[in-house]
Amino acid sequence: MASKLYLCDCLGSQTIAPDLLSKTTGRECSRVHTCLCTDEIGTLAKALEAGPVGVACAQEATRFAELAEDLGVAAPEVVDIRDRAGWSDEGEDAGPKMAALVAEAGIALPQPRGFDVESEGTCLVMGPPEVALAAARTLSAHLAVTVLLAEVDDAEASDDFDILVGRVRRASGSLGGFAVVLDGLRQQIPGGRGAPRFEPPRDGAQSDCDIIVDLTGAQPLFPAHKKRDGYLRADPGRAAAVAEAVLEASHLTGTFEKTLYVRMEPALCAHSRAGQPACSNCLDLCPTGAISPAGEHVSVDPAICAGCGACSAVCPSGAISYDAPPVETTFQRLRVLAETYRAAGGTAPRLLVHDATHGAEMIRLAARHGRGLPADVIPLEVAALSGFGHAEMLAALACGFSEVRVLLSPETERDALDPQTALASALAGRGQIALLDVADPDAMSAALYEDRPEAMPVVPVLPMGSRRQVARLSARALNPEAEVIDLPENAPYGAVLVDTDACTLCLSCVSLCPSGALGDNPDMPQLRFQEDACLQCGLCANICPEDAITLQPRMDLTDAALTQRVLHEEEPFACVECGALFGVRSTVERITQKLAGKHAMFANSEAARMIQMCDDCRVRAQMHAQNNPLSGGERPRVRTTDDYYGKRRDH
Repeated sequence: MASKLYLCDCLGSQTIAPDLLSKTTGRECSRVHTCLCTDEIGTLAKALEAGPVGVACAQEATRFAELAEDLGVAAPEVVDIRDRAGWSDEGEDAGPKMAALVAEAGIALPQPRGFDVESEGTCLVMGPPEVALAAARTLSAHLAVTVLLAEVDDAEASDDFDILVGRVRRASGSLGGFAVVLDGLRQQIPGGRGAPRFEPPRDGAQSDCDIIVDLTGAQPLFPAHKKRDGYLRADPGRAAAVAEAVLEASHLTGTFEKTLYVRMEPALCAHSRAGQPACSNCLDLCPTGAISPAGEHVSVDPAICAGCGACSAVCPSGAISYDAPPVETTFQRLRVLAETYRAAGGTAPRLLVHDATHGAEMIRLAARHGRGLPADVIPLEVAALSGFGHAEMLAALACGFSEVRVLLSPETERDALDPQTALASALAGRGQIALLDVADPDAMSAALYEDRPEAMPVVPVLPMGSRRQVARLSARALNPEAEVIDLPENAPYGAVLVDTDACTLCLSCVSLCPSGALGDNPDMPQLRFQEDACLQCGLCANICPEDAITLQPRMDLTDAALTQRVLHEEEPFACVECGALFGVRSTVERITQKLAGKHAMFANSEAARMIQMCDDCRVRAQMHAQNNPLSGGERPRVRTTDDYYGKRRDH
């Protein structure tokens, strides 16, 4: 953020306290201007020529950027304190909130990672002949167009685009890399007089293209089709929608930058081990199908990923984390907002989480035409609402917010937010987390003004570490007297319960546990467990041959959860030959009872005794046994040179 902040009360429509802003944020603030965007724009121009500055007015950002361009200097940084704070029924008391917003705007956000997507303009148009052919004629001036029709009789001769006849079996890919598999494909035979002729139909043909314009009005080719780059779908009965799709398609040529929304750590993924299924949270929730199994972990196709963030919110291990911006940045913003609000004299702030489109517009409309936001409600704009999971909600409460509301948009997927809200509420131990599902700005303001929960005292924490660590730290701060909190089903925290009567200590669960929560003791038969590391992925319960393991969703807030404890142990068996300890006594005795004298390999006492020997003694006993199945007959004498010469007659 720039060093000096220029303030403007927008024709006297809001109250700004420059001394409070300067004192709490540590930034130099100008006097309060009245109309920096018009009458006093000369003052801002002089300031821009002198060096970088900031302006507390995001509404006129375009005008300020144009001014900076004319002056040949960098555009000023802007922060909105008018719509989010000043324009309110409680605007006179919005000083602490303004300070918090200014301080939060000063956080340097890391640049998101990305990659280039190339589109050469190869376009496939599908739909009824009268609509698809008309769209193809328009697009042929800009793109290399191929029209897919259902019937041969619908085709027409054209030199501007190609025509295929067939039906789509499946499609995959995204902008610049679509692959469409067609059945009944018939390609047009060039040349000839009269109606166009076509080749015989064939199934399983593949067509590659950069753009798909779907005007069929049928089922979309992709899940969450609005989030699939390069796939444009319109109702063929609505001419305006078709024209909009055609216009958008005409601009999809060249090189585009695609954001890498998530960061993947395959080694942490608990999807499966040894072919046994475990966690599938992200697979079940991904609306675009960008996530797919890849052996023992999952993989994310960055070209298909739309950045909804649901996978990051539900991942129990942190193998998938949102990266645009990183989760650590969100925690930092929460801390700065809460700390600055308190430093400016505010108490018990409330947090309103919203997106950059629907939520931001709702706040602007409520500010201009309604009551605006209450003075204690601090808005937090995030890139992905579904990615604001239980860890972020708990961190907000633990930083000092008295309430967390998530303002939903009409396109927000609730498959992740609903269970994440329930989990956060259970861990918080109080009903201060809720989803706000309203589409009217006045209804939003009314809900925020009327529903004001009682503030609960909490010692603010510093949210640092992974999402699991922050969630645990926050839960301890919010529940200082609690030891164990019961959680909803499928929670990523919990204990492993072992039926000691059924467990044979085979330790197959230990060998496959992806997080290392289950362990053994190399010196004696023991099954150990560290609850803090358990992901509740269910792999141990799936592979247990005795069905002795069940999961208990909960969070143990005591230090005992950070150390290993013994779930089951037994006395080891001593080798009958050398006395070395090996195996489990009950298991060896059970095997001896079932096999001795009852199996062909252990029909006599000497053979049965080998069951009770350690590995070394068992090998020696087997090698010296009279009926050793591995022994052969007497080895022949080694043939030497003397034997060779002895048979020669000339020697």
